[in-house]
Amino acid sequence: MKNFTYYRPTTAEQAVALLDGTWGRTELLAGGTDLHDLQKEYVAQPEKVVSLNGLGKEFRRIGAINPPGAFSPSITIGGGVTLAEIAASKDLAAYPALTTAAGLIGGPQIRNMGTLGGNLCQRNRCWYFRDEHVQCLLKGGRKCYATEGENRYHAIFTTGHPCVIVHPSTLAPVLIAYGAKADVLGPKGKRTIEVEKLFQAPKSEAQREHTLASNEVLLSVQFGSDSPQFGNFFNASYEVRHKQAYDWPAVQAAVAFHFKQGSKTAEGVRIVLGHVAPTPLVAESAAKALEGKEVTEATAAAAGKAATEGAAPLSQNAYKLKLVEVAVKRAILTAAGAKRYWEV
Repeated sequence: MKNFTYYRPTTAEQAVALLDGTWGRTELLAGGTDLHDLQKEYVAQPEKVVSLNGLGKEFRRIGAINPPGAFSPSITIGGGVTLAEIAASKDLAAYPALTTAAGLIGGPQIRNMGTLGGNLCQRNRCWYFRDEHVQCLLKGGRKCYATEGENRYHAIFTTGHPCVIVHPSTLAPVLIAYGAKADVLGPKGKRTIEVEKLFQAPKSEAQREHTLASNEVLLSVQFGSDSPQFGNFFNASYEVRHKQAYDWPAVQAAVAFHFKQGSKTAEGVRIVLGHVAPTPLVAESAAKALEGKEVTEATAAAAGKAATEGAAPLSQNAYKLKLVEVAVKRAILTAAGAKRYWEV
């Protein structure tokens, strides 16, 4: 590991002032579950490491406000809140998709160290990118080795993407389904951005998997306070994994919708796929397939089928198409409160 200078600022403004204007020279440290791996793998070799663990309480708290007439509370989660805290929070009872997703990440040690901001901004897990001996597209090379190489866990929505990584965040699809926004602080002050626009498909070493600048810090995310005209708010996240723990999902589906008053008709449907594309993928066709329809086994299956539209699998990962169908269907049924018949 390369020697570096360690800083522990006490305010977000101080942290921003310590950051460099280009990627690579400075790295942020929260839980460290990704950064330490990147350093040991010689993928990240910063000259400065800026810890965010000295920032104020707002950076490490979950705030909930219950506006009059709302069916779910308005939530603010600081970027330094741990995954374990999100999974266990009673303030997030109306948002089971988020608590479920947070509770399945890694193992207890990872969840007690990893943070919301770290999960959203982590680097991809492609084995070519993580191999110090491989100069792939995102490390200054000229090609994505996964395109023609070992790609069984890579993207199936690949059209237009020279790099076929999958975005590694499990919380991002859920927050996008919620319509969440993020507060970001940089040298020019604070800005607010939709979480959906926080991510990009990187094409070179000069880009990250997110759209933040190298001298910006993600402070918090906000979501919730649904309009009462839609009725109650239903949401769920379902993952298909190779194994149950210490693993990233092969496919994830996050869904959110309301029921029309006095019925089981879904309205305001949002369906977002994870771990199938270089960014979290909003499945518009799947949402349209369910919008305005009663949630049943048949309509959930139709939405799952629609979610695969536009997929272009690689040589070893066409199996993910069926997993997408299953994940979307089961996420919808779970959100609607149907019996989870697939569990033994």
